[in-house]
Amino acid sequence: MIDFSLSEEQLQLQELARKFTKEEIIPKAAHHDKTGEYPHQIAKKAWELGLMNTHVPQEFGGLGLGVLEGCIITEEFAYGCTGIATAMEANTLASAPVMVAGNDEQKKQFLGMLTSEAKFAAYCVTEPGAGSDVSGIRTQAKKVGSDYILNGSKMWITNASVASWYFVLAYTDPTQKHKGMSGFVVPADTPGITVGKKEWNMGQRASDTRGITFENVKVPEKYRLGREGDGFKTAMGAFDHTRPAISAGAVGLSRRAMDEAILYSTTRKAFGQPISGFQAVSFMVADMAKDIEAARLLVYKAAWVIDRGQRNTKFAAIAKAFCADVAMRVATDAVQVFGGYGYSEEYPVEKLMRDAKIYQIYEGTSQIQRLIIAKEIYERG
Repeated sequence: MIDFSLSEEQLQLQELARKFTKEEIIPKAAHHDKTGEYPHQIAKKAWELGLMNTHVPQEFGGLGLGVLEGCIITEEFAYGCTGIATAMEANTLASAPVMVAGNDEQKKQFLGMLTSEAKFAAYCVTEPGAGSDVSGIRTQAKKVGSDYILNGSKMWITNASVASWYFVLAYTDPTQKHKGMSGFVVPADTPGITVGKKEWNMGQRASDTRGITFENVKVPEKYRLGREGDGFKTAMGAFDHTRPAISAGAVGLSRRAMDEAILYSTTRKAFGQPISGFQAVSFMVADMAKDIEAARLLVYKAAWVIDRGQRNTKFAAIAKAFCADVAMRVATDAVQVFGGYGYSEEYPVEKLMRDAKIYQIYEGTSQIQRLIIAKEIYERG
């Protein structure tokens, strides 16, 4: 049986997130975009309402909700501002490796840290010379007694300066390529950690993105996730949990861009009538609507599969690639509907277009998603 309806609990979450977005995110989105100020107060209010860390099991202080519920919330947040949504969503990515590979003690300490207070975490994999090619990382963790000594630099790390702890991927045996990587949880106040300047990005400026340097950072063995050599598998496995939510964010942005285009096209007149009456415009909006509906269904499918305890790698990659491309296309077309006004900062669609681009880049570029999909088709069937 197929049922496309949301449960009563899911509808309540959606309504709560939608109300929060309308009252707390939308009125402040332009300010955070212009200043780059981190949305501390917004995130704290979302945490107080239980709209953050919903994926954390109840025994560690969370609500124990599924990936689908997280997607429903993220779509609403992203409708208001994807930069603010990304700032809050970063906790999910950082904690996913702990969920996937952590033992009960690690989960209690680090997941509990996020649920007991309005704190943040960060996922540290990308480096200045290693993005899509994760095997190109240079960060190393050398075993010395019962500790690891961590050295290296990470780049484009979301929540870098506000995180209370980091998930860090490093080589413990560089000769083994990706099988020689290990994952660690590193408290942010550990000596030897230097956080760099805030990157002033094209879009999503409310998100805190910085480089991090680890210089002779001592990490206890108890903070290693799983066995030595499990790091790459852990880091990639986390994406199966988080890519559906990232895709949902792209859907939220697309929906906002379409709504702005509809509102403008029904009020803007040309040649004596609203421009919505011209087929050139109405067909653009029709294409937005059909692509958004398809994108959301792909998000729900990817989330539904993993919530059933099944491997969703292919579906997560399909959702990420499709939704990212839809977001960029819809935002660009929304600017076109606005014409010259769309190119001005006085209207919201130029921000939406800037914000949309990163969806084709972070958490695996659109090209990497296609590689994953092809591999799933040809190698795994």
